[in-house]
Amino acid sequence: MTLPGIPSDDEDGVLATGRGDIGTLFVSMARRHPDGRDADYLRWHTLDHRPEQHRLAGVRASLRLVSTPACRAARAHSEAPFDDIDHVMTYFFTDQSGLTPFLELSSALGRADRKLPLLPPVQRGVYAVAHKLAAPRIKVGTDVLPWWPATGVYLVLESGGPPPTELVDVEGIGGMWSVASQDVDERLASAQAGQLLTYCFLDDDPVAVAERLRPVLTARWREEDVEPLLAGPFHPVVSYQWDRYVP
Repeated sequence: MTLPGIPSDDEDGVLATGRGDIGTLFVSMARRHPDGRDADYLRWHTLDHRPEQHRLAGVRASLRLVSTPACRAARAHSEAPFDDIDHVMTYFFTDQSGLTPFLELSSALGRADRKLPLLPPVQRGVYAVAHKLAAPRIKVGTDVLPWWPATGVYLVLESGGPPPTELVDVEGIGGMWSVASQDVDERLASAQAGQLLTYCFLDDDPVAVAERLRPVLTARWREEDVEPLLAGPFHPVVSYQWDRYVP
């Protein structure tokens, strides 16, 4: 179904009402649960830990993603240590000032005995928003993509290179955000400077979109001065169907 009207990013009157205030992302990438209890962890995190973060004034949105065996098989690139990533949690902040209350809340929840052991980490990073782009066909603007009801996300983690804006032309991609790693407190981040993480927000089956993206990414890595680290599809967690998408 084609949605009516002019895309938000082409309508100055819409943009004049607000551009959103997300400037910083905190991203935690982790391995599967060591005892295979991924569904139990997702249940706790979605029902308890994640909602609590939204009491913080600096948190504007959140997104949890999971890689399934089919997602793993569809990856266009995956190398150590990023090959181990099966869980990705993202919090969208207004700016880095929100990270201090974020740590304080984590400590308070721990004192209340409200925390489970973390999934084995691969990398954590704090990123600044670098580029945003929405496909005109979806009508909503780039600024609201974190709230757009995506069927999944295709993640591209690279070292160096420009944002992969060409990916938005691929069928099934509604838009993209590229974010650049920042140098911050080591309690928060281990991501190296110079990393670019791109979220492609999808409105088609993530594995099907992954197959369409493969030749586009291969051409990018051949033609651009960029080093791929991870590229693959992920599903969002489905509430109350905790084992629907697990590694």
